[in-house]
Amino acid sequence: MEKILDGRKLANKLNSELREKIINISNKTGIKPTLATILIGEDPASKIYVNIKHKTCAQVGIESIMLNLDENITKENLFKEIEQLNNDKSIHGILLQLPLPNHLRPFTPEFLEHIDWLKDVDGFHPVNRGKLFDYDEGLAACTPKGIIALLEDNNIEIKGKDVTIINRSNLVGKPLIFMFLKRNATISVCHTSTKDLDGYIRRADILVVAVGRPNFITKDRIKEEVIIIDVGMNRVEGKLCGDVNFNDVIDKCYKITPVPGGVGPLTVSFLLQNTFITYKKQLDIN
Repeated sequence: MEKILDGRKLANKLNSELREKIINISNKTGIKPTLATILIGEDPASKIYVNIKHKTCAQVGIESIMLNLDENITKENLFKEIEQLNNDKSIHGILLQLPLPNHLRPFTPEFLEHIDWLKDVDGFHPVNRGKLFDYDEGLAACTPKGIIALLEDNNIEIKGKDVTIINRSNLVGKPLIFMFLKRNATISVCHTSTKDLDGYIRRADILVVAVGRPNFITKDRIKEEVIIIDVGMNRVEGKLCGDVNFNDVIDKCYKITPVPGGVGPLTVSFLLQNTFITYKKQLDIN
């Protein structure tokens, strides 16, 4: 158990601390932070994720509303729905649940950009991504914030470490580049066109994996005492698992996140943290 990076334990601690902060400020202002989630269609996985987010909101004292829009909504009408939330002063955070239905998916960047950057709890708006370029992590993406928090909470030194990230998405890989750079690590970002992927994996002191392939990382691919952050979420025979063969690597690595119970709870926790930040910004509270 000493090898486990327990994301659930840290998330519970952060959520408890956040609840106290929310109670303190909302008692003074008479206003509770409010998160609006836009869910389009009836995708079962998306519904599960949204329900988890709203349940955790309730636990920390964040009001939450869900707009469950018709799967066939037009691009123009979705823009209107986002605009209404932008203009609603009682809404402090807006989350557009991804992925979108096929007919809307090509316009995903436009929808994310249309969300007011001061209500962008996912950290996807160009303004917030641009701020991260200058190492301002205030409204950065939730999963990377959770990863860094988990490493730091476990007193894992990042400075000078060789970090390999197998992911280049806006959700995980790209934000992590700047977060690790800010902490003076040396970063390699790998993807489908990377030559000698195994060489990068074996060189890593800290390995972040988010490829969506179960058992992608095995003990023969890693070096001794590596720290593994498994961001994968896969279902195999009805069970949730990551991208790392956990039982295979556990004796060889120094620390590892489990799936479930690793990065996932912290992603939700930092969604709430980001909602609290947007709430304070709109109420002009330091």
